[in-house]
Amino acid sequence: MATWTTLAVLDWTTQRFAEAEISSARLEAQLLLAHVLQCTRMQLYTGFDKPLGEAELAAYRGLIKRRLAGEPVAYLLGEHEFWGLPLHVDSNVLIPRPDSETVVEVARDTLPDRSAACSVLDLCTGSGAIALALAKELPAARVIATELSSEAAAIARKNAERNGLADRVDVRIGDLFAPVAGERFDLIVANPPYIATAVIATLSAEVHREPRLALDGGPDGLAFYDRICAEAAAHLLPGAAIVLEHGFDQADAVGARLAAAGFEQITLTRDLGKNPRVTSARRA
Repeated sequence: MATWTTLAVLDWTTQRFAEAEISSARLEAQLLLAHVLQCTRMQLYTGFDKPLGEAELAAYRGLIKRRLAGEPVAYLLGEHEFWGLPLHVDSNVLIPRPDSETVVEVARDTLPDRSAACSVLDLCTGSGAIALALAKELPAARVIATELSSEAAAIARKNAERNGLADRVDVRIGDLFAPVAGERFDLIVANPPYIATAVIATLSAEVHREPRLALDGGPDGLAFYDRICAEAAAHLLPGAAIVLEHGFDQADAVGARLAAAGFEQITLTRDLGKNPRVTSARRA
């Protein structure tokens, strides 16, 4: 009977993942095995000749099977890092993408003094990633995050507590601006659903595991921008900024909606992949 050492298991899994056209096959094999063994990726290699026990092998095989069936690694691990913050994630929330860190950068830079007291509204917060990153970057900010899904809101609250930010990040359940009726802010940010309904069926098995509520942007993918751009000015202080993430092909449409709503200084920012990703503007 063959002995399954750490290295042998990693090599076998990497090959299986590569055959399944998983792009980061080796990395994902390492992450899942480190999760099972409750160690770091570095420790996998310092103990590369360690034989795995039957319980460890069974747990790892279970994760491999789920990964090959299309379940994202972040859900298998139960967490994902964003802006240096460890976040709990599961199938109730979208997995934060590196592209969304561009929202944090742009939003942070709209404020002349990052240390000054300010109020921030994050719409469609999901796991709370953007709200928490801004709370980290703006130490005197009061952040309100709204979320339609009660399950997602619970995860955002859990992540706020985990990162020691629960005292400054208030997660409220409701549709877009409904939970903040009558309130005005120095900054509004949002990464709303922006995939056209018909396109969702063509996406990868991994994306299909993510909540449809966080993906479906209506027939043209712009339903949420229609509402956000029309309603945002009433919730912004004079001269305050709005920062919106969108699809790579939606910049013109989002910019046009902001202009139609009377916003000024409309600016497009590209993400790390050089794709048009974030549009910002200011209330007149």
